[in-house]
Amino acid sequence: MSRTLSDPAFTGYTLSRTACPVLVFQTPHAKLKMSSKTPTFNTPPPPVHDSLIAFPTPQILLVTLNRPKDLNCINTRGHYELDALYSWFDNEPSLRCAILSGAGRAFCAGADLKEWNSANQSTSKTQNGGKEADGLSREAEERSMPSSGFGALSRRGGKKPIICAVNGICFGGGCEMIINADMVVADEGAQFGLPEAKIGVVALAGALSRLVRTVGRQRAMEMALTGRPLKADEAKEWGLVNRVVGKGKSVEEAIKLAEMVVGNSPDSVIVSREGIKMGWEGIGAEEATRWTQEVWYKRMDKGENMKEGVKSFVEKRKPRWVPSKL
Repeated sequence: MSRTLSDPAFTGYTLSRTACPVLVFQTPHAKLKMSSKTPTFNTPPPPVHDSLIAFPTPQILLVTLNRPKDLNCINTRGHYELDALYSWFDNEPSLRCAILSGAGRAFCAGADLKEWNSANQSTSKTQNGGKEADGLSREAEERSMPSSGFGALSRRGGKKPIICAVNGICFGGGCEMIINADMVVADEGAQFGLPEAKIGVVALAGALSRLVRTVGRQRAMEMALTGRPLKADEAKEWGLVNRVVGKGKSVEEAIKLAEMVVGNSPDSVIVSREGIKMGWEGIGAEEATRWTQEVWYKRMDKGENMKEGVKSFVEKRKPRWVPSKL
């Protein structure tokens, strides 16, 4: 059953006194913003500490990484909180597309290396102190990720599309996220890179095997082995970016793309995405086609949106989609 803001589950949300009122939820470490329209969700969004959450339209979720002083590096807690957020997004019927961007001059510069260094030092102390050397310290164990990968996106399967609006620096884990995103829009000044080899580590969050399928072996090798950054136009030429726009316009353009997505049947979007994702992840073309037909299409065929789409076309009117039940 859907809930509105009068529901006790939404305690803590208030309407801001601004020219364009938004709903705000304030915790000691986070601020969640909503559109001026009363959202109707089954459950409230889970709390996140280092991201701003907004709803440009009732069907679109906008996530803004909000650690600008740290170039939006993501720490361990951030990975798990974003994983919970995207799981909530997938399970909320009214939401159909999400956008990820960053505050300040960076989209995301990668992992929180201060946290990483602290964990390494703790591990060294444990080993030098003669304690169990083959185990990881508590800090090192905490420097882990959910199965969805870096920022809950670099290895995410998910059900609904996520568009990355790259507003600036996009290095390391940030670049790993966009490689597995469904679409990418970049400001003209954005830069992309996998500089891990420069500091003695490796891009292990899922990018390497996925990157070669997008840009080809030689270009993937160049990115991973040299660590040199790509400008936005070059990233677009290589196939990493859909569109390059003017400075500060990436979120605006991503919202336009998202609006096109949410204007379509939510069932068709989910099943089309699955078909493309299966082929991209290495399943043979025939196997992916068979799976799409026998599993997803049968479920879709029983739903209301397919009937509504055909009926609206015959009647020459705009379709009235209902939330997907897939």
